[in-house]
Amino acid sequence: MKITVVGAGNVGATCADVLAQKDAASELVLLDIKEGLAEGKALDIWQSAPINRFNTRARGVTNDYEATKNSNVVVITSGLPRKPGMSRDDLISVNAGIVKSVTENIIKYSPNTTIIVVSNPLDVMTYQSYMSANLPRTKVIGMAGVLDTGRYRAFLAQELEVSPKDIQAVLMGGHGDTMVPLPRYTTVSGVPVTELISKDKLDAIIERTKFGGGELVKLMGTSAWYAPGAAAARMAEAIAQDQQRLLPCCIKLEGEYGLKDVFVGVPVVLAEQGVEQIIELKLNDEEMQLLHQSAAAVKEMMDALDKING
Repeated sequence: MKITVVGAGNVGATCADVLAQKDAASELVLLDIKEGLAEGKALDIWQSAPINRFNTRARGVTNDYEATKNSNVVVITSGLPRKPGMSRDDLISVNAGIVKSVTENIIKYSPNTTIIVVSNPLDVMTYQSYMSANLPRTKVIGMAGVLDTGRYRAFLAQELEVSPKDIQAVLMGGHGDTMVPLPRYTTVSGVPVTELISKDKLDAIIERTKFGGGELVKLMGTSAWYAPGAAAARMAEAIAQDQQRLLPCCIKLEGEYGLKDVFVGVPVVLAEQGVEQIIELKLNDEEMQLLHQSAAAVKEMMDALDKING
């Protein structure tokens, strides 16, 4: 089993490290355009193998896509963060070009791979990769829901003073302030969270989750990497090891939830061939309205990308 991570920055390197420590694959390739960066980080990861007791062999390469040949899973973290003065369309334009190039190079050597997109803006970059890959929708997915539910569950565990291991949650929609956490589907060891916390406190946690990325940027001056990297690794591991995990992921909808030709987060089952099935929850009217509003916001960004691409 072979996994490639494109981009050896904070998120990509963290993803690679988590995958190695979980022994998720026999071979792990870390690729970057900066000379020596991926090689150095991969070597550092491999030198931790005797200490952390794993067998996954990490290898770093500089812009050598042939080294990624026959990858079962590819995680794309490449892209630039939004800078002061840069509009949303500017960010979409720059990162779409990067994601397009990366995807085309990956497909050249791994035509049957499953692609996990982490680059931002997440939903529209998944759309770009899907267009460039020419693969079924079940083979090109975006990482957002695993990260967002992770933040949501962490905040709940802190407030309730319980183990985060015992909290299960579902979150849908776009990656950003229009995401749709679902309290009805949030439990602590099977107990509905609404029986354990007041509505005001739960609403405050939901709002904090929506802006969780921004909170970290304000604290550190840069985007998060530990949780995003771990979230991408969780998805890659589920596919590489055929775990049939039910996780929220960004995928192209073709009629599910009354939505068509839009990329948003919904619960799916991840297994060896990518998305094995899309789960359609029975949403109430309010939840469905919020999901459609979130999808409309994503569609605006997709339309912006279409204009950029001509």
